[in-house]
Amino acid sequence: MAGYLPGFFAPWLASALVLALSALLPARRVTGYVRDERSGQLLRYRLNGPLVFAVTIGLWLIAGYGGVMPWDWLWTHRWSGAAGALALGIVASAAVVRTAPSRGESLLKEFFLGRRANPRMFAGRVDAKMFLYVFGATYLELNLLSFGAHHFLTFPEDPSPGVVLYVALFTWFLCEYLLFERVHLYTYDLFAERVGFKLVWGCLFFYPTFYGVGLWAAADLPNPDAPVWLLVLAALVFFAGWSLARGANMQKFHFKLDPERTFLGRLRPEAISNGELRVLCSGFWGVSRHVNYLGEILMATGLALSLGQPALVAPWLYPLYYVLLLVPRERDDDRRCGRKYGALWDEYRRRVPWRIVPRVY
Repeated sequence: MAGYLPGFFAPWLASALVLALSALLPARRVTGYVRDERSGQLLRYRLNGPLVFAVTIGLWLIAGYGGVMPWDWLWTHRWSGAAGALALGIVASAAVVRTAPSRGESLLKEFFLGRRANPRMFAGRVDAKMFLYVFGATYLELNLLSFGAHHFLTFPEDPSPGVVLYVALFTWFLCEYLLFERVHLYTYDLFAERVGFKLVWGCLFFYPTFYGVGLWAAADLPNPDAPVWLLVLAALVFFAGWSLARGANMQKFHFKLDPERTFLGRLRPEAISNGELRVLCSGFWGVSRHVNYLGEILMATGLALSLGQPALVAPWLYPLYYVLLLVPRERDDDRRCGRKYGALWDEYRRRVPWRIVPRVY
């Protein structure tokens, strides 16, 4: 039991560290897209995700180089760490929901979906949603680095290039996600989700634990000697997906800030408007109504391929998860947009009939 407890409480301590850094480190202040439910005012945010991420990873590197803990400590304690993150997600979810007034829905529904839309901590210095995303990304990176280190320590003479590629691609994904954190203030999670078990447990446990499922399976396996063309294909699929997801989100972000601005110097915005509301229907958003979701699925597919072991089942759980998550989300967002935009959304559906995959779905 004594050997189990350090791993169990590792995510608890990491979350406390990320929360403290989020509150204390310098941050840029920006106005978001979401309005406060009570005042109707646009919410202001302190954004310092990249700095929190860098400081946390830096502390991990110092601990490794200084011999404070083995490089693969999180791998060695991966099962107790997963159990600790699972428990943390449940306890934190209960605390967030329990301390908020009921919305008049069933307790089970409110526990799962949440009661508050945009809770703040420390007199507004930390937004709960942004903290959750920063922690999830940071702890996932720590797991990736530790799991990758285990592979190199186990096979020092012949490590797998696929493990290197997997960690590199995922690190790119996490770093650019945090670098563009302001863009995410305009995405579905921020304006449509409430903070309950789905979001809290998802970011404290599922995101940092499950997203790297490929390394859970491959870190302890020898180099499969995958052909170079497969690794190149994996990187191409990943960056094709990244281009769609990042491009679509950036285009919509700039459109919301300035509806007349040309995106990337080429994509002149075309919109359906009734004088009050606008729906962007050109560029990435003329390809399909959620082309960004296609990008997310392609990135996950590229990551599964990058390990160089396509017959291994576990890495494919990640893209499968995205399909199961994003297809229902697209339906939900379609209904929400139908209620908000009315005839404009009907016209957008007519102009752009494809939901996610052009000419397929």
